[in-house]
Amino acid sequence: MSAIRLFVALWLSVAAGVVHAEPLVLLTENLPPFSMAANGGNFAKDADVQGISTDTMRELCSKAQLECQLILRFPWDRLYKQTLESKGYGLFSTIRTPERESLFKWVGPIAVSDWVLMAKADSSITLNSLDQASAYRIGGYRNDAISQFLIDRGVTVQTSLQDKENLNKLEKDVIDLWATDEVGGRYMAKQSPLGALKVVHRFNSADLYLALNIETPDEVVQKLQKALDQMRAQGELNAIKDGYL
Repeated sequence: MSAIRLFVALWLSVAAGVVHAEPLVLLTENLPPFSMAANGGNFAKDADVQGISTDTMRELCSKAQLECQLILRFPWDRLYKQTLESKGYGLFSTIRTPERESLFKWVGPIAVSDWVLMAKADSSITLNSLDQASAYRIGGYRNDAISQFLIDRGVTVQTSLQDKENLNKLEKDVIDLWATDEVGGRYMAKQSPLGALKVVHRFNSADLYLALNIETPDEVVQKLQKALDQMRAQGELNAIKDGYL
């Protein structure tokens, strides 16, 4: 293609509102039913990444007319660091905390996370306050906002590198309670030998967001937010969620 024809093609693309840029790389972890690999493993790309938040991201990028690559990896710490340091990267589903606020640009909320303490279905544990939880052995996900919330309030939490390890600990009576998201906890429990679990205490809820590297252009952030707002208004977010529950 000659230089003149290339210039004309680029000009027409801009005039039509189409910007050719590197795709956004959107990272996520294995957190069923929000994000999960089709093969059940800890690595997947694009169509092989499934879940409530993943399907939301996929549709969101389509409506915003942005090219996005979806990658599921492990562990969370690595994904967080890569998004923090690498232009063109995003991370979902991320809880928007005051400590993280200025570190990223945010799109959301894409879902809601209800924080609970769960026990075996036949457990006799009852709690009237979070203070009473300190009398029990609690398992949580390492560097997760849910675990950190408890730790910041003086509650001891045995953290694991993978959240599903807490199901094994609960089954073997290594821990008494599991600090987790209610939707994710119930979903994972149904896939395990434990089956159903019971909620013994609800202690917080938080919105889940797409966290984008701080160098992400504001135009891209605005496109994504506008598309997400339209999806919410049209009931598409609830429809995606209902497809997994």
